[in-house]
Amino acid sequence: MFLGTYFSILRAEAQQARDSVQTVTTDSLINVAFRKVPNRDVLGAVSSVNVAELINKSYGANGLNNLQSFVGGYAGGGADGALNIWGQAPLVLIDGIPRRAADVRMTEVESVTVLKDASSVALYGSRAAKGVVLITTKRGAEKPLTVDLRVNGGFLVPKSYPNYLNAADYMTFYNEALRNDGLTNKFTDAEISNTRAGINPWRYPDLNLYSSDFLRKMTYRTDLTGEISGGNKDAKYYSNIGLGYNNNLLKLGQSKKANALDVNVRANVDMRINSWLKASVDAVVIMNNEYTARGDFYGAAATLRPNDDYFSYLVPIDRLDPANAQLQAIAKNSNFVIDGKYLLGGLSTRQTSDLSQILASGYIKTKRNTLMFNAGAEADLGNLTPGLTFGMRFSMDYTSRYSEAFTVAYATYQPTWATVNGTDVITNLTQFGNDGIATAENVGSSLYNQTISFNPRLMYQRTFGQKHNVTGALIGWGYMTQVSSDPNNDGGSDYQNIRNTNLGIQAGYNFNHKYYVDFTGAVIHSGKLPNSNRNSLSPTATLGWRISEEDFFKNHVSFVDDLKLTATYSSLKQDLDITSNGADYYLYQGNITTPGTYGWRDGTSSGSYVLYGRGANPNFTFVERKEFRAGLDAFLFKHALNLNANYFHQETKGLLANGLATVYPSYYNGNGSFQPWLNFNNDMRKGVDFSANYTSKIGKLKFSLGFVGMIYKSEATKRDEVYENSYQNRVGKPLDASFGYIAEGLFQSQAEIDAHARQTFGGTLKPGDIKYKDINGDNVIDTRDQVYLGRNGGGASPFTYGVNLTLKWKNLTMLVLGSGQSGAIGYKNSSYYWVTGLGKYSDVVLNRWTPETASTATYPRLSTNSTTNNFQNSTYWMYDNNRFDLRRVQFTYDFNKTAFGKTSFIHGMSVYVNGDNLLVISKERKLMETNIGSAPQTRFYNIGIKATF
Repeated sequence: MFLGTYFSILRAEAQQARDSVQTVTTDSLINVAFRKVPNRDVLGAVSSVNVAELINKSYGANGLNNLQSFVGGYAGGGADGALNIWGQAPLVLIDGIPRRAADVRMTEVESVTVLKDASSVALYGSRAAKGVVLITTKRGAEKPLTVDLRVNGGFLVPKSYPNYLNAADYMTFYNEALRNDGLTNKFTDAEISNTRAGINPWRYPDLNLYSSDFLRKMTYRTDLTGEISGGNKDAKYYSNIGLGYNNNLLKLGQSKKANALDVNVRANVDMRINSWLKASVDAVVIMNNEYTARGDFYGAAATLRPNDDYFSYLVPIDRLDPANAQLQAIAKNSNFVIDGKYLLGGLSTRQTSDLSQILASGYIKTKRNTLMFNAGAEADLGNLTPGLTFGMRFSMDYTSRYSEAFTVAYATYQPTWATVNGTDVITNLTQFGNDGIATAENVGSSLYNQTISFNPRLMYQRTFGQKHNVTGALIGWGYMTQVSSDPNNDGGSDYQNIRNTNLGIQAGYNFNHKYYVDFTGAVIHSGKLPNSNRNSLSPTATLGWRISEEDFFKNHVSFVDDLKLTATYSSLKQDLDITSNGADYYLYQGNITTPGTYGWRDGTSSGSYVLYGRGANPNFTFVERKEFRAGLDAFLFKHALNLNANYFHQETKGLLANGLATVYPSYYNGNGSFQPWLNFNNDMRKGVDFSANYTSKIGKLKFSLGFVGMIYKSEATKRDEVYENSYQNRVGKPLDASFGYIAEGLFQSQAEIDAHARQTFGGTLKPGDIKYKDINGDNVIDTRDQVYLGRNGGGASPFTYGVNLTLKWKNLTMLVLGSGQSGAIGYKNSSYYWVTGLGKYSDVVLNRWTPETASTATYPRLSTNSTTNNFQNSTYWMYDNNRFDLRRVQFTYDFNKTAFGKTSFIHGMSVYVNGDNLLVISKERKLMETNIGSAPQTRFYNIGIKATF
């Protein structure tokens, strides 16, 4: 009785809240491969997000912004390389065409569909075998002319900077490192004292590149978007015009002017030619312009020591000896007097620097222009047979990128200092290089890529007797992308074209949306394979059962509105993984090289000799993705709760391997090699992805809470390996397995070193060095003592998840998005932690080992040598990579439609504030929020307004 009452209350609350927040219904149309299907008839592992609705409460710049908070099994952000579906990098399609996710803004997007399982991507052929992210842009509708205008402005505030030692502390610790190596001090007490006192920052420099002298406290970003849409039954149109601008955090020299300006224009048009023929034309123009200074500032910030052998990037003119006419003439005649006060500084060992490059060497203007064009037509062939249509789509994309640069040579000077009458004076300048004069820009690198695609399709959909639903499709899809790096500006291409050609087949039947059977497959072709193996079939078979329609179920389980079970078995063939580190495209072929010449005995003649570079493999074939998937879709409590889950088990067979010690005898390798590439390695991936979304109401507060995630495991199931010890085998370990040493702390005495197993990393061990465990007991520490330490999350962490919360009270909406991961490890192995040789000292060395701190030290002894012993991936440097990111918080206020009066030309308005990348919750928060050698991570605070006219 209690449960019945409780479920009744839930159903009532859910019914009141359904129209208040974004919900998913069984009859929603979902974009899948080459068609739309009702959500209730989706059979594969498919997740869809209605971005056109989402943007009303969650504004972002990129079309895939924060998608990981809504889709289980997906991870990534705006950059294509970061995308990940079920542990693999997917193909991104915009309106069905391979394009960069960065080429579409969030305001242009209607929906994003993530196709995860093999049956959902099969129609796209080989290059989609690792998943597809399908981005569909907005289109016009039958409605009066509508104009939406959106303006945003915000600030990007750095989260954290690396914390390096100041010059005086660096000099002190470097002296200690020298003494640890049995050497004498480099810096005197007086030099350290003068540096610490800051009496002359040019003679005793203390360079802090993260100070306000070089960096602004924040930067700003603005964007403006206008959308125009409308149409009638004969023509519908949608257009989007966008403008974005942001400046740069760095304020040194030419970098003060650094900025990026983006302009995009989109036009999508749909036309009804007559009663049976429709057509569409889409065109997009994108212009990206970026102005940057020369030099790598953040690279210098991670490597340039605070005093760096007394290097000062500027030489003060007012410290030049006024009685030295030669010095005064240098200052007067220099082409590069910085701020009217300084010459450029240098050393014999550093005649130029990234700082002088930024100040004097010029700038680079990078221009990237993209044109994307689609044209399509669809004919209703119902006169031949009801439900039959034929469609055709053609697209052509072209992107060019080139740089306009201004480059000029410049001189730098090393000062010689002296103290004259108690004042520091420069008595001499050593010049490096000469000032040059540049009068015109020059064109730098010129790159392009071009994609052409072609897609004819014959589609069939018909219902017989109101219960028998039949679908069928015959689809041709092919595209070619040509990429040019053109380093010589000669118009030549360095790479083989990227090609995909396949014939897709789909046949499906469902009885009254209750029992489903579907066959989807593709006949694929690859030029990477021998002629006899270039074609193959990728079949998939799916069964579905809407169990909630069975009498035995619905008569006894009243809180379940809809429950569908599905299962798929697939065998996809692909050539994505048929590649090598080199540029060789036809890996099945053998090759012969002529690496050099040999001399005759007489010493006067010679001839060329040949070596086999690789054996041929006529049986070379596709890599296969074999997959079983079982899925569940459910709506509960009057659609208040929506559940989706997919269990998947993939086996990837026939991955490439070469140089196999377990297959060919050793004499196949030597001078040259007879070994061919083989389809040898096998991988396994399995897991469960899930999503749950609950919508309800508490009084006048309406809310929606979503939780998505994935539990994931991978394994190398076949490898060529001959390790002496089984614990080093990669077979049976995760694909992202990380191997390293087990650290046993720091050596405390020479006697402890002498009694321990010999460590073979070079150099002389001393107290304060890291001690490693002798795993195999041979009294030697080497690579045979590396063991499996954990997963590094290279494919996907063992557990990834996302949350989304919407609260709505009257006209005010609050959105909170977050995502997290757990179960993976990382290493503190950047230059910030592994301070070696002449490297820059960070604050981690404060806890270094000394005889006085032996019992409390958390960092090895300092050394000016390479100390490779201490800098190995091991448990000493390992950390848990668990984290939760608060991705976004946004507050939106929607004005009532009556607020502007019936006669107003404004039909609606919303204002919102949001913050992005606000917080990382982790034990290693500082590490995770601090970039080394690159621009800092930032929080973004934005205010925006949208008006409809």
